[in-house]
Amino acid sequence: MAEESPVLVSLVEEFVSGLQDSKAKDTAAGLKNGEFTVLQLVEALGPSLTSTQPQTRARGVKLLSEVLQECYEDLTQKEVEVLLSFYENRLKDHYVTTPPVLQGLGTLIQCPALPPGATVSILKSLFQDVHVQSLLLADRACVYKMLINVMDTREAELKALGADFVFGFVQSMDGERDPRNLLLAFQIAKRIIHRGYSLGKFAEELFEVTSCYFPIDFTPPPNDPHGITREELIQELREVLTGTPKFAEFLLPLIVEKLDSDVQSAKLDSLQTLAACVARYEHKDLAGFLEGLWASLRREVFQTSSERIESAGLAALTAITSCLSRSVQSSDSEDALGIFLEMVLNDCKHHLCEPDLKLVWPAAKLLQASCSASNRASHIILAAVMPAIIEQYNSKNQCSHRRTLLEVMQRFVQSVKSSESSENEELVLSGVCPSLCSVTFAALSETNGSLQVTAMSVLISLARQAGLLSNSQIELAVDHLTRLVLSEEDDKISLAVFSCAGGLAELHPTVFITNMIPRIKKVIFSESIQQDGDSAQHTQPAVRQRCLSVLAAVSIKPSVAQESTPVLLEVLGAAHSGELGFSSEEAVLACSSLKTIAERVEDTEDSGRCFHDIIIPRLLSLALQAALKGENSTAHHSPLTEEAVLSTMVGVISTACARLQPTLAGQTAARFVSLFLDGDVSFLPGNSFPSQIKLLANQHGNSWRQSRMVCLLMGCVCSLPRTAAVPQMERLLSELEEMSCTCSHVMSYTSAAKCFAGLLNKIPAGDFLDGLLQKAMPRILSELNSAASIVRMQAFTLMLWVAKALLLRYHPTCAALTDKLFSLLDDADLGPVVADGFSLLMSDSADVLSRACHADVRIMYRQRFFSENSAKLVQGFNAAPQEKKPNYLKALSNIVNKLLKQVQVTELPALLSLLLEALTYPDQSVQLSTLSCLEPVIADPPAALIQQLEALVVRLLPLTSAPNMNVKIASLRCIHALSRFPEHEVLPFRARVLRALARPLDDKKRLVRREAVQARGEWFLLGSPGGR
Repeated sequence: MAEESPVLVSLVEEFVSGLQDSKAKDTAAGLKNGEFTVLQLVEALGPSLTSTQPQTRARGVKLLSEVLQECYEDLTQKEVEVLLSFYENRLKDHYVTTPPVLQGLGTLIQCPALPPGATVSILKSLFQDVHVQSLLLADRACVYKMLINVMDTREAELKALGADFVFGFVQSMDGERDPRNLLLAFQIAKRIIHRGYSLGKFAEELFEVTSCYFPIDFTPPPNDPHGITREELIQELREVLTGTPKFAEFLLPLIVEKLDSDVQSAKLDSLQTLAACVARYEHKDLAGFLEGLWASLRREVFQTSSERIESAGLAALTAITSCLSRSVQSSDSEDALGIFLEMVLNDCKHHLCEPDLKLVWPAAKLLQASCSASNRASHIILAAVMPAIIEQYNSKNQCSHRRTLLEVMQRFVQSVKSSESSENEELVLSGVCPSLCSVTFAALSETNGSLQVTAMSVLISLARQAGLLSNSQIELAVDHLTRLVLSEEDDKISLAVFSCAGGLAELHPTVFITNMIPRIKKVIFSESIQQDGDSAQHTQPAVRQRCLSVLAAVSIKPSVAQESTPVLLEVLGAAHSGELGFSSEEAVLACSSLKTIAERVEDTEDSGRCFHDIIIPRLLSLALQAALKGENSTAHHSPLTEEAVLSTMVGVISTACARLQPTLAGQTAARFVSLFLDGDVSFLPGNSFPSQIKLLANQHGNSWRQSRMVCLLMGCVCSLPRTAAVPQMERLLSELEEMSCTCSHVMSYTSAAKCFAGLLNKIPAGDFLDGLLQKAMPRILSELNSAASIVRMQAFTLMLWVAKALLLRYHPTCAALTDKLFSLLDDADLGPVVADGFSLLMSDSADVLSRACHADVRIMYRQRFFSENSAKLVQGFNAAPQEKKPNYLKALSNIVNKLLKQVQVTELPALLSLLLEALTYPDQSVQLSTLSCLEPVIADPPAALIQQLEALVVRLLPLTSAPNMNVKIASLRCIHALSRFPEHEVLPFRARVLRALARPLDDKKRLVRREAVQARGEWFLLGSPGGR
């Protein structure tokens, strides 16, 4: 080793004198390989370290520090002790040597062999011999990181230093300006406070050295590589300032001072800091500052122009009240909470009783913020305020004033936290509850709609206070709501009634089961209103509709749903039999209510059983009875055979089946399949059906009513979870394919195609799926390729839905189907229908192939479809004869229109020429689809669109006088959006656009005139003084 010492000497010489920094790594490698030891390195550095030149000594120390950085884990305790002694001594050397010394100390502190007590020695030397703020930014950061490392690893030794450590840190941080180092310094201060370091007599010094940065006023430069944000600094500083009650006497006056600032961000930061600090304080810490704090908070709420500052002020007031509420009151001590709330009441209460109610809301918000802090505060505030508000309400005659006071009452009720009351403690609102209920019920009896709506908000707020309302009060509330359902025709009030009734029924279901539902049922099936004259005849349908809607609104609990759903099923039964004159609209509404219940009812086994055992079988039974009855032309026409009713019924079954538990889902699927394949009607109620029912067979004449029931099969089997097994799958798909390709009734073959596609989408990839596709596709393509076929439309419908099912799951066969669709755009008969079909491919489907139906839907399938097929569409357009081009343009519009705006903007340059050409075609559907595609892109135009501005204006202006109203409106909106293009680009077109827009100003349609006025106004202001 002694023979190789010349190598070490050479490395040292080249690093120190030759300024070759790379030699540090070579030296570290030699040390790791055992070619020499650390102490030998120190000896070799002897001449450099004892040089009279500070720069030479600094280079020597730097070499040692960089070598240690690579090898510190292998040092022995003796070596560490020697090096620490050396480095501590070097802290007294010339300032040029300080940075490498700090680097070395930072490395030694991380050594596993660091001896006990060494940390204290290092920090004493550091605080004594180094003026941190005279160092460069990186060296100051080194000191802060060293302190953080020591606090995380040697906390017990640091705490032994006592307040001396805090004083040393204060001296080191004092005057720091760089945000990166401030973040580190705040983290150190936070550790000192939150980890229980002794502050001693230096609490004020630590506060002063950190609070001088409050509130933070820092805006990071653009593209800041360090990522320091204002929010980070604010949060770290707030953790420091609010961390200990010892800062209260310094922080609270500072906050009051900063709240006088005109800078909104400073006010907001101060209020948020106030709320954070009082959460850690005791009432005695606030005692001397309450008056000043209240004056500042009151001013901010009464005079603020910012909702954020108002909210922060109210949150701070709540926090202060909560802090005071935690005080334990003794016989010889002042009631801090009572004194503070008396101050709040004196300044706010009189505003609630002013005749004009100008300041009622700021005062009410302050009182409500205090009220929400604790049970004690609620008792004091409500006892002082609520009787006065109720008296004020009773003395007012104007409905607007009474509504305002009712809203104030509601906010007070909401501010009371019922969960805070213990079992043996009187409820906060129990004293004023009778008066509140009296006022609320009286308002519900008023004729003013807005007053009634507000009263319902008060009612639901009272009901949410657990244990507050008695049974008699709840029953009276339900009576009022029932009366409003039966008598009130205003839609706004009806919606409020439904909302209130739903909220109450969730809390008190028994009252609705025993009171409201029987009365609603009686009215629904009453004939007396029909016989009371002409006016009653006009109102009876409206009353029935409200009754049906409220049944859905209250059915959130399974117990209520089990009582309301039989009523709705009875309505459908009466509509089917022709009793009481139920219309098809009422049958649709009954089904809609059942669907709403299926969506909203709590997902329990009881609710699942209700739908599985009662509702779904009853719906199937009624639909089947209607279909069989419809074949007899002399019988009463059942509304349940109408497409609107059946479609809504599909929604009920689909929603219910999608939420069924796995066991019930499998049983439901088996029932439906056995009914439609085998005619098994054993599970249907009122089983009086023929023994041979073939719902999937090819129907003739009036038998399409039976075939149309396949939509109900679709609603069930296509909505079940993918884990639910559908029995006889291959046979079922075969029958559905047959019906899709042979049935002549549109709804029947469309529903069969959708059902086929919905099942196909959920079948796992593999041989079974591939076999099904290989079997079905030849027949579909054969029918499509035969111009003489009478079922081409049916075959196309099936292919379109199969393509959608495969597109959603990224199945490779979808590409071949898409190519076939593009080729059909040239078909004389199917071309326009195929173009419309692309809209279906790109749209979400409500009743099948959606995520709600548990379909296999991959993300970004629309973008993938567009990227794979846009070039094919353009090529097809260019090659198509002139009379077929509109089909391609319409298909393009339908595809692009469903893409995300970001994708549209990206892809627009390549397609812009086609979209502009589409505007020149006389087909109104093509024009409308293209305009709807262009409008969002024009609002935020890419460069390619601005370059085509003249062509766009030339094509849009004639459309403002098009025969179709929707085309005119869409074109006017596009022209309106064009006015936001860069002014120098659009100004040359100003005169031409203004002349063209004069004609739609006199259009006979008001909606067109409105759009024309808005567009022309924007274009008129272009280039004008004061304009854009």
